Amino acid sequence: MDRDDEQLLRRRVYGGDHDHPARGQTGATELVGGPLDGPLLDITGWTQDEVDTDVALSTELGQFGVGGRAMYDPRPGDPARFYWTGDTP
Repeated sequence: MDRDDEQLLRRRVYGGDHDHPARGQTGATELVGGPLDGPLLDITGWTQDEVDTDVALSTELGQFGVGGRAMYDPRPGDPARFYWTGDTP
């Protein structure tokens, strides 16, 4: 295992505990950009329709503060990442 793989195994999981089982697993996708940049999102058990659709994730770090959500969207050909598309109240 190289250094990049070891870093992936230590990544935080959005909404998960420090020992969340999705850490470094194939059922996790990386959040890229915006207020939640960096953590993994556990998509284990999601249907293909759910994986292909944008998600609104709760965060107090975005434009709308407490109660706001950050929008992340998958991109065709890049299943390992969801990209930030904006914030919503």
